[in-house]
Amino acid sequence: MITLAGVSKLYGGRRVVDRLDLALTDGSFNVIVGPSGCGKSTTLRMMNALIPADEGRITVNGRDVRDGDPAILRRGIGYVIQAGGLFPHWSVFDNIATVPRLLGWPKARVAERVAALLAMVGLQADGLARRRPSELSGGQQQRVGVARALAADPPILLMDEPFGALDPVTRHGLQDELKAIHKATGKTIVLVTHDIEEALKLGERIIMLEEGRIAQDGTPAAIVHRPANARVRDFIGGEEAILKLLAGATVAQVMRPVASEAAGASIAPGATLSAALAHMVASGHRTLDVSEADGRRIGRIGFEDLDPGRPA
Repeated sequence: MITLAGVSKLYGGRRVVDRLDLALTDGSFNVIVGPSGCGKSTTLRMMNALIPADEGRITVNGRDVRDGDPAILRRGIGYVIQAGGLFPHWSVFDNIATVPRLLGWPKARVAERVAALLAMVGLQADGLARRRPSELSGGQQQRVGVARALAADPPILLMDEPFGALDPVTRHGLQDELKAIHKATGKTIVLVTHDIEEALKLGERIIMLEEGRIAQDGTPAAIVHRPANARVRDFIGGEEAILKLLAGATVAQVMRPVASEAAGASIAPGATLSAALAHMVASGHRTLDVSEADGRRIGRIGFEDLDPGRPA
């Protein structure tokens, strides 16, 4: 659990973060989103005790971040920044092994953990662990940054604009992998972005900031369908936000139990709802079977289901 109570931060006499109150539950995926200068990154850095709050209190698992050694606090929190923040003269292996070595893990355990993480982020190719960051693509560097943050298996993962510098194809692929990692590990994730499409795709909970305050806090569907004010509506893109919401949700999230009759057309459970809508339009079907790769039918989705915020 991460809590912020009345937290403020001043720069140049201006409140960059203004009396912020937040409670982030264990295992949740939270996205802090908003325009440049709204206090997103500052809030994340205060959670990690990289900078101090001027007012208020921040606790991680009930302990004030100002208590004790901040280095020890950070070893229990994975932290990912844009471009990975890797040590340029160290190998991929050494970058990922940083925190386990600081914790005194045996060499064999470190090697086993690095190998497992390289496989998790899709970087298990021969020889890659010996390369330096300059020998990697931007997407590979970001994967290494995620692996390093996960190395000591911290319960909390903080991510500051982690995919902002990547091309759209690479960014979308890494977003999918991050969702899979969250599902597999159940870690508490707090991700900062200015990209509302990324926020709608990744977040279970979205916290929209404006001038250091919360403009709206809720599920992606709630924010898209019930924006708090005109500024929120403009930021998420008005009616276009519904299409962004469809692009960020999957068929598996809204499909219904298998019915006895066949729909005559099918779609994979991992497909996005925007893909399902396009398939319905192209095929002329208002309902689709949801089928695994082996052809086994596991569910049904209809046109009326294309709202990831609908009641189950």
